[in-house]
Amino acid sequence: MTPKHKKIKFPLWQYLNQPLFSRDTQLVWNPQRFAILWRIQLLERCWRKECDSKGKQQS
Repeated sequence: MTPKHKKIKFPLWQYLNQPLFSRDTQLVWNPQRFAILWRIQLLERCWRKECDSKGKQQS
């Protein structure tokens, strides 16, 4: 059986591909901090996507 909730693995590729000299984003050296921030941003993206789809259905 597969568990209902899967733990999100560490986003290694995103961590290694951080922009080094960007004015928009700041480089995060600490892998734990990066993982926390990445999960928060993932949740925000999913939340925005859900809101967008609800708005289109009501039209």
